[in-house]
Amino acid sequence: MNALVRNTSSLIRTVAVIDVGTTSVRMAIAEIDSGSNVRILESLEQAVTLGNDTFTTGEIARSTIEECVAALKSYRRKLDEYKITQSEDIRVVATSAVREATNRITFVDRIFVATGLSVETLDAAEIHRITYRGVQPMLAAQPELFQALSFVTEIGGGNTELLLLKTGNVAYSYAFRLGSLRLLESMSKFNFARKKRQQIMTTEIRSQLEPLADLIRTSGPVNMVAMGGDIRFAVGQILKTHVGDDELVELSIEQLSEFTESILSETEDALVSKYQISYQEAETLGSALLINLIMAQLLEVPRILVSDVNLRDGLLRDMADGKDWSDEFQIQIIRSAWELARKYDVDEDHAQSVAQLSRQLFHQLQGEHELDKRYETLLYVAAILHETGAYISMSGVHKHSMYLIMNGNLFGLTSEDLRFVALVARYHRRAMPKPSHQAYGSMDRFQRVAVSKLASMLRLAIAMDASRTQRVKEIECVRSRGRIVISVPNVDDLSVEQIAMRRNRQFFESIFGVDVLLRTQIKELNVEPSAQL
Repeated sequence: MNALVRNTSSLIRTVAVIDVGTTSVRMAIAEIDSGSNVRILESLEQAVTLGNDTFTTGEIARSTIEECVAALKSYRRKLDEYKITQSEDIRVVATSAVREATNRITFVDRIFVATGLSVETLDAAEIHRITYRGVQPMLAAQPELFQALSFVTEIGGGNTELLLLKTGNVAYSYAFRLGSLRLLESMSKFNFARKKRQQIMTTEIRSQLEPLADLIRTSGPVNMVAMGGDIRFAVGQILKTHVGDDELVELSIEQLSEFTESILSETEDALVSKYQISYQEAETLGSALLINLIMAQLLEVPRILVSDVNLRDGLLRDMADGKDWSDEFQIQIIRSAWELARKYDVDEDHAQSVAQLSRQLFHQLQGEHELDKRYETLLYVAAILHETGAYISMSGVHKHSMYLIMNGNLFGLTSEDLRFVALVARYHRRAMPKPSHQAYGSMDRFQRVAVSKLASMLRLAIAMDASRTQRVKEIECVRSRGRIVISVPNVDDLSVEQIAMRRNRQFFESIFGVDVLLRTQIKELNVEPSAQL
């Protein structure tokens, strides 16, 4: 049965993902079966050096835009052959070269007019989320990685992406503004001799990757898992082997060092002739391998584990499982929040108590706030981090918390998500939101209301641990006579919490239009018919 027939089956879905990258535009066409298993049918790639424009002039030239249009038109014809026409079966994303271009809106609009394809510009956090989804199957197939500190890296044209995994969980994620093409463009301003240029590149790479040293504080084994076409090319040339699916190929640092030196000693023309690669690939090969090599040296690993996973794998996994946050992914986000909380010496017992109470309020007041499960995670993270600002000063702690969260490095949260969490934490005390507050005023109405709903619930949760003894563990919320009554079993004296609740409940009452009472138990309440929350 061919792909065209498969696409009509209710059991098998044929989809495509397109990655508009710094140096090329790549497409993967795949089948997704009823069990969410993904099988690649075809992969295509066309060189379009968007990064040459963005990293030199700051915008994408019209001629380059038209090159990209031509590439995507050819992909559109291929999609028509597979009868992939529904928008939900096609995902087109762009990375740093488009994200950083001053005319990125013009670019995505031109692509849409010419091809009908909608280009989604990914920020670093979204790339890390998708990359993690792509590497999950590989991690499951390599259990030894769970026993060590593993750095998963990919050297792109614009950025170097890093995920730090501890026992299979994301402990840290970061995007270094250090890519093979960006590095070359910075060197092109100077007329250095080849050997001198390599020395300067080495110094620049080490300077950019300096934060890696702070991440390695372990006496156990450390792994470096490298993704990307350049490092896979090195494996093919050195070991004469292919990196397969869900497979890791070991490449020693000595072998990589020797090969990198040989590549950097050759001209682009010589590399094109010797290895039968494109000029664009030859241009960035040496710098990409040098970044991989220096990263491995800084991590002090004896060898690199090379993977075939790429961004398109994560995009396909997204399409197979749905873009909603899975339970596993939400766990990773929360783990990252705790890492940030510990960095700023947050009172963990209090933060944990407030987070758990916030979660209970979210569940039991679902009929009031009507927000989906994704917002539960955002509220939970805000609850964990609402007092991070105390690290700077107790005076204005809410504003300092907002700043630290917005500038924090939380895995899995986009810049919009971070702003949302930061605002919920910012309004955990003091003044209520105002249009004059820039970050809040620039949101659309739905997001502004969602911030207010969650921040008001966070205030209630904080009031219930006002004593900081964590004695309030379980609550029950009931609507009675136009009021929300929160009852706490197994606690006789709530006087401290009730005083705090009277101070903190006004925000909630103004948003939801109901009074709030906190009681040790509920006595003879006339519960409204649909009130059990």
